[in-house]
Amino acid sequence: MKKILFAFSLLAISYVSNAQTSVSTVKTASDVPVAVAPVETLGVKETEYNFGKIPQGKPVTHTFTVFNEGKTAFKLDNVQASCGCTTPEWNKENVIEPGKSAEIKVGYNAAAEGPFSKAITITYNGTQSKVILIKGEVWKTPTTSAPANGAVNDLKN
Repeated sequence: MKKILFAFSLLAISYVSNAQTSVSTVKTASDVPVAVAPVETLGVKETEYNFGKIPQGKPVTHTFTVFNEGKTAFKLDNVQASCGCTTPEWNKENVIEPGKSAEIKVGYNAAAEGPFSKAITITYNGTQSKVILIKGEVWKTPTTSAPANGAVNDLKN
């Protein structure tokens, strides 16, 4: 009985794991099935944006333009940043028709000093995704204001 239960469990696990990794296939002229990747329909004007050097404590934003290269309309299901210092904003109700575009505004907090590179993952059509990047370098701002320049009074005389 234990052997039958064990064999049944292995069969069930095999079936479930195979169902989760199934890929569309087509048969070639020689009747050999070949895996077909899903057609990517989301295009982006730029996949990476470099802010360059930015001052610490000054949040910055950039707007990415995405467009529908497919033949059917779709929505952006989710836009998620790799950390909390990066905040993407997009119209969650906006349907992107074929040939049309939409915008994703990405903000960066710039609180920590040093170079940064952050990934933003766009999920669309239920399972497809595309990654865009922002990067740059945050320079430390002075903790005090500049000292008064006494020479300015000399120039006024």
